[in-house]
Amino acid sequence: MTKERIIHYQIPSAYEGHKISEFLRNQGISTKSLIKLKSDVSNVCLNNEPGFINRILSKNDLLTIYVREQESSKKIPPVDLPLSIIYEDEDILVLNKPANMPIHPSMYNYENTLGNAVAYYFKEKKEPFIFRCINRLDRDTSGLTILAKHYLSCGILYDEMEQRRIDRTYYAIVLQNTVPDAPFSCELTPESTIDLPLGRKPDSAIERMVDLKNGDKAITHYRILATSNGLCLLELHLDTGRTHQIRVHMQAIGHPLIGDFLYNPEDTHMTRQALHAGKLSFRHPITKEVLSFIAPMPEDMKLFFPAFSL
Repeated sequence: MTKERIIHYQIPSAYEGHKISEFLRNQGISTKSLIKLKSDVSNVCLNNEPGFINRILSKNDLLTIYVREQESSKKIPPVDLPLSIIYEDEDILVLNKPANMPIHPSMYNYENTLGNAVAYYFKEKKEPFIFRCINRLDRDTSGLTILAKHYLSCGILYDEMEQRRIDRTYYAIVLQNTVPDAPFSCELTPESTIDLPLGRKPDSAIERMVDLKNGDKAITHYRILATSNGLCLLELHLDTGRTHQIRVHMQAIGHPLIGDFLYNPEDTHMTRQALHAGKLSFRHPITKEVLSFIAPMPEDMKLFFPAFSL
């Protein structure tokens, strides 16, 4: 079972005299992907002839890239689970992940993950599938996530993530009044920035904490959208992407997320942390078109702010 993606580029005058490899790097294609393309001379064609990637380009040349894949992820069994597809083309999938669904299988969650659902989807399409999730969400965080459908789009999108060029907007419900004993307690303002480094909590494989001495830089921007019954609905943007960043930052300043069993264990408003990845904007890895998507607020969060909509 082989899947082939064919990508055509017409060479603009700016690249006349440049090598194929230089042009492809400028399209965001990584060194690792270039090595894979070089492994088979038929992967790259220039004007319908095999085009070794050190060949020189001319204006209006037709460069054709063949991305071929045959293997599927061996450790992700296909399972018929609900899958909410927001967008799909030959290069990417954008999905709306529900709460209580891990992204990929682990020891205790082997057949109930997004990876299992996507594996089943591609099995039904009779297409090979390797799970390549670009922006991973916690098990109980709902919302938008991107999957790359082949190694070329994956490499480009991973680089976009590292360069912070994928814009993600989160929505969270937090306690309005400051809880006691928060290490960096402060009142919520209409909008603000939290700049506190994060690291692993000693003796825990899961929890994170503010670590001023050894932590990694972490910056969260928030804005209050609404307040009701002692709760605040926040819109959040991240300059960094640390594990549990929003959850730990909000707990550290004394306004933890409701339902967060790790960082606000006494709360009983919800059965999962009230965090939703509601908006996503990024450049398409191949066409370079700017794409924007919205996933509506899930019902369990909307109960607290029924008048709000994305």
